[in-house]
Amino acid sequence: MLLYPNVKINLGLSILRKRPDGFHDLETLFVPYFGLSDELEVLPSSRPESSIELIGGDWDPATDLSFRALKLIETDFSIPKTHIRLTKRTPVGAGLGSGSADAAFTLKALNELYELKLSDETLAQYAARLGSDCAFFIYNRPMLGEGRGEVLRDYPIDLSNYEIRVETPRGVKVSTKEAYSGVIPRDRRESARAALRGVLELPIEQWKEELVNDFEDSVFPLYPEIAALKADFYEQGAVYASMSGSGSAVFGIFEK
Repeated sequence: MLLYPNVKINLGLSILRKRPDGFHDLETLFVPYFGLSDELEVLPSSRPESSIELIGGDWDPATDLSFRALKLIETDFSIPKTHIRLTKRTPVGAGLGSGSADAAFTLKALNELYELKLSDETLAQYAARLGSDCAFFIYNRPMLGEGRGEVLRDYPIDLSNYEIRVETPRGVKVSTKEAYSGVIPRDRRESARAALRGVLELPIEQWKEELVNDFEDSVFPLYPEIAALKADFYEQGAVYASMSGSGSAVFGIFEK
């Protein structure tokens, strides 16, 4: 089975508070972006153990989220040994969720390939055990994310009259840990910003001043080339531009 896991962008990202478990409560609108994708092949294997082949990645394949997704299903279901071939074409450490997408698409592939008959809700529960934004890619449509990002609700939004462009500064990667290390949650700020859902209801022309990714405050001083890329999108005529997730990718929304 051959799949092409896409990535996502975040329209607004509010870091609300730090939780007792060490994670942060957040609020964001996940929107799928189909202009970038990896190539994922999942197929039964004749080998004695399940395996993964990683092409274009520079990390231990055994720690890849796709392989972890496979091992998670193998724990609960008796399925044939499986081989994953993952070709990475999307940027890593860019805030686009490509690793989470690969894992979620692996879960969906295993569900279909071995006729496990798991609902999207059940697949999302498995995905949430792998990463905070993994569950979104099970549904892969605009959704409001809360909690760690795994609490999801449909949020219909029509961007059909706009073009979305995504770029990443060459050679720049931002780790999630690094981004969180400098962020100040909203419950510790003297002046609170407007709630995300209220801002999203504004005309898109007003988003520039109101729709905020809280990670920009901590990431831009460390990586001015990311801030420069956002400014460049506005110079090109974007009606809205922002860093995606915890960076380093930046997207611009342009009228068609």
